[in-house]
Amino acid sequence: MALDFNHGYLAAASFDGNEGRVCGRCYRVRCENKRLCKREGTTVIVTDELTNSNSNKKVNFSLSRKAYMAMAKKGMEKQLLKHGAVHVTYKSYPCDFFNNKNLTLRVEESSKWPDYLAVKVLYQGGQTNLYGIFAYPVSQVDPSHMMLLSRNGSAVFDNIVTSGPLKFEFVVRDDTDNLSIFAKNVFPADWKPGMIFDTGVQIRATQSEGCYVNKCPNDSW
Repeated sequence: MALDFNHGYLAAASFDGNEGRVCGRCYRVRCENKRLCKREGTTVIVTDELTNSNSNKKVNFSLSRKAYMAMAKKGMEKQLLKHGAVHVTYKSYPCDFFNNKNLTLRVEESSKWPDYLAVKVLYQGGQTNLYGIFAYPVSQVDPSHMMLLSRNGSAVFDNIVTSGPLKFEFVVRDDTDNLSIFAKNVFPADWKPGMIFDTGVQIRATQSEGCYVNKCPNDSW
């Protein structure tokens, strides 16, 4: 499924203590070898968690071959590939579907209608970490009846839920506070594995990340 995202410009990433929350975020990544790499870098979407990194750095990216070569200056792609690992600067960036796709949930095959629901989050705006999803019965949308879908894998959230149509609340954090985004559309009572649910909203908040070894460029790129 991930191969269709961002035209194949993909990355796995490890952020110290992040527990997979950057999955679905987009980053502009630029290598620091000025002889081989272009100044503007390339934009990637994080589709997996990098768990086998042997580096002691707090942040690592493993780019797809297409994305890695896109960092190079014209004609320097093969030379860059020979390096394998390079130092990079990165910054949060909106995904390319930001303006024409809503936040979407895919019901996973492990779900068991009507009470166990596992969903994969797709088309997140790209500049915030998704910390939690709450489900509410449509007939009783108040905090005492909310059900927290817990993260079970980088992009998958699951829990036991009440049967019937549901409303969703997505909790993210921007640079100052936690934010709640409520889905406009109602999740149907007759959901089934494989179903794609358009929430009717997109997460447009932004959340900054630190840069590689705390080195953030001041120039525009």
